[in-house]
Amino acid sequence: MGDENQTTEIQFHFHPFSPILEVQMFIFVLFLLLYAGSLFGNATISLTVWAEPSLHIPMYFFLANLAVLEIFYSSTVAPLALVNLVAMGRVPISFAGCGTQMFFFAFLGSADCILLGIMAYDRFVAIRDPLRYTLIMRRQLCAQLAGGALVLGFILALQLTVLIFHLPFCGHNRITHFYCDVLPILRLACGDTRMQEAMIFIVSVIILTIPFSLISISYIFIITAILKIRSAEGRNKAFSTCSSHLTVVLLQYGCCSLIYLRPSSSYNPEMGRVVSVVYTFVTPVLNPLIYSMRNKELKDALNKVVRRHLLQ
Repeated sequence: MGDENQTTEIQFHFHPFSPILEVQMFIFVLFLLLYAGSLFGNATISLTVWAEPSLHIPMYFFLANLAVLEIFYSSTVAPLALVNLVAMGRVPISFAGCGTQMFFFAFLGSADCILLGIMAYDRFVAIRDPLRYTLIMRRQLCAQLAGGALVLGFILALQLTVLIFHLPFCGHNRITHFYCDVLPILRLACGDTRMQEAMIFIVSVIILTIPFSLISISYIFIITAILKIRSAEGRNKAFSTCSSHLTVVLLQYGCCSLIYLRPSSSYNPEMGRVVSVVYTFVTPVLNPLIYSMRNKELKDALNKVVRRHLLQ
């Protein structure tokens, strides 16, 4: 009973980026702009896909799902991070709150990575077998794939969070980070963490290594298929569509791999915090920019939706 009371009283504090208030405020403004841009850009993509019938095809179904995931994913981290930037890290998070944040971050981040792998498969089918594309990528299959990404992400995140928060925490509970990430929390535990470290590695392989390997194999076939297209316009359109997806993939998987696909003993808290900024604040705002700038269909659809609403 005493252990339970001790657990419920635990609070975690976030270490500020800088002891200088002016630096903290600069980072606050930067993060706020990135977060607002992410919300606006991803909401615009999801609403455009929903409002424009010409975009009701598998590619844009997955893109809209990715945009919605990015909204919730960044919202798991950004609000508390912004508050602590202004408060110089003086706003703590409870034991239960920290566990909840870690779960949703791992859940939505995992689903995001799996969905990027599914999108690579979608592009592979579209370019490899365009005549049978709509027959293969049926609406039911698309819904099952998107739902499967959420279910798998949920299961892995729940197992990981439960394992980590069953550990005893003692001593100082100051996190050198701006949210409750897996590795910084694990460093605060005072028990044997070998099982948790093994679980982190297994989850990282499932979420990062396997999808990225499948994406790489898909792109080998995709590039081969594109090079066989006789029309220069067709090749350019295919390369433009795929390069947008590939840019997002490299950013997301590259930064996540730097943190999670390495031994926990070599984890550097300061480097981890800086790299985490990329996939929590930068990538969510870059996704809509990359896809909208490189995709003529999406830009035309957005203009059409805007004109339609202005004329009403």
